[in-house]
Amino acid sequence: MTVVAVLGAGGSMGYGMARNLARAGISVRAWNRTREKAEPLAGDGTAVLGSPAQAAEGADVIVTMLPDAQAVLDAVEAALPGAGGEAIWVQMSTLGEQGTERCIQLAGEHGLAFVDAPVLGTKQPAQEGKLVVLASGPDEVRDRVQPVFDAVGQRTMWLGPAGRGSQLKLATNAWVLAVTEGCAEAVAFTEGMGLEPALLVEAITGGPLDSPYFQLKTKAIIERRFDPQFRLALAAKDGRLMEEAMRRHHLELPLVTAVARQMARAAEQNPDKDTSASYLILR
Repeated sequence: MTVVAVLGAGGSMGYGMARNLARAGISVRAWNRTREKAEPLAGDGTAVLGSPAQAAEGADVIVTMLPDAQAVLDAVEAALPGAGGEAIWVQMSTLGEQGTERCIQLAGEHGLAFVDAPVLGTKQPAQEGKLVVLASGPDEVRDRVQPVFDAVGQRTMWLGPAGRGSQLKLATNAWVLAVTEGCAEAVAFTEGMGLEPALLVEAITGGPLDSPYFQLKTKAIIERRFDPQFRLALAAKDGRLMEEAMRRHHLELPLVTAVARQMARAAEQNPDKDTSASYLILR
């Protein structure tokens, strides 16, 4: 039986992932900075521990799902005293290029095999085990970590050396945030001209421009329901990571820049609301 330590098991993503791992028959050892958020996992047979080192003890795989690079690095450094020499570190948070490089360096310093595997999906797909895993890392550990990916996701893409998963995640987030902001501005534009936003949805539904994400986000905006699937605070963080990558690769992408900065402005007012709440600063 594979033993998996989940560091960040009480977050909106980590909780669903830890639960699906346990329900797949994997032995899960969970840690979260706020322990109370992870405690309900005990009902699925998960051991909820008080420190990263306790969670990592005896684990074959250490999964990190935390908000940013510093939180990930702090948790893994704290876990190292409990981690065995054969443990594999699977980093599934969105950290960008530089954050991932820092993780690769830390793993190398301590002899840990490292897999960079951020995911596509938000809170609901995490709960349903329908994430898409963007995995990159050494070929020789694929078979050992694939059961973890199968438990949390509907599909895994293997992309080559560690770091490529995080690069592709930035590119996909550029699309996700552009679509979200496009929905918010289209609804605001429709309302601003005195039309009912339902007409916008009706015009697009069933045509080539339609998509499940368009339906999801416009519905949330029209109903003013901004329960967080993807928090604006995290969207703003990801926007900063995209801008860092653009500077590093000498890219000039006006739309990506504008959307990243709009998410940052929206997050200042409503950090814990869903990204669709970027609509609120348009009014």
